[in-house]
Amino acid sequence: MYFTSDHGGHLEVADSIVGQKGGWNGIYKGGKAMGGWEGGIRVPGIFRWPGRLAAGRVVDEPTSLMDLYPTMKYLAQDTQPDRHLDGFNLMPLLEGKVERSEHEFMFHYCGMYLNAVRWHPPGSDSVFKVHFFTPNFSPPGAGGCYDTKICLCHGEHVTHHNPPLLYDLFHDPSESRPLTPDTQPQYAEILEQTTKAVERHRDTLTNQQGSDDTHSPADAGPQSQSQMTVDKILWRPWLQPCCGTFPFCGCKEDTTNI
Repeated sequence: MYFTSDHGGHLEVADSIVGQKGGWNGIYKGGKAMGGWEGGIRVPGIFRWPGRLAAGRVVDEPTSLMDLYPTMKYLAQDTQPDRHLDGFNLMPLLEGKVERSEHEFMFHYCGMYLNAVRWHPPGSDSVFKVHFFTPNFSPPGAGGCYDTKICLCHGEHVTHHNPPLLYDLFHDPSESRPLTPDTQPQYAEILEQTTKAVERHRDTLTNQQGSDDTHSPADAGPQSQSQMTVDKILWRPWLQPCCGTFPFCGCKEDTTNI
């Protein structure tokens, strides 16, 4: 059993009577639909598999929901490579056979736009993250997009950063102190490594958009169709299993005595 969430608290879900209703993200900045801020993407995950996974084990490594497919593929003993995968098999990490996730780099999108990149250098405790753009909070300084009820990912709703904002999540998990060449001696190297990682990532896509809101053709490498296009990110409620009030939602269990 795997229990988790696809996003952090939705900060804009609040009113003057009840107050905050959309969840709380603790020390982490941002929330749902805010791209790469930790408050929107950092969620707990709980695994339970009696006889296979040791109870009480804590894994302090970032993973991705995209790791589920490779994990299921491994458990089904399907060893045939059929496509380029963005995720990795989680079982070695969950079983304690390794201490580090295979994700040296993780790519965080806001809608269809690459918003942030996380880098966990080999042999280091540091976890760096660069933000190419950030949402414009409304009202300014509010910590959320309360005027629009959700942050948007383009145009006047964001601020682009050149050079990108850089944080060390190990020492600054709340992303409150951006690094500079004066405060981080490896500043230039970190940006260079993340830039190269982005180039490699984009080379795996046949139709992608960059953080500057422009299309960029792929050049080489194993390629997959981008899932970050408008037609791919539109909500498709008919694809979601749902049990609820007709006609908004229904399932076979509604007419079955359980």
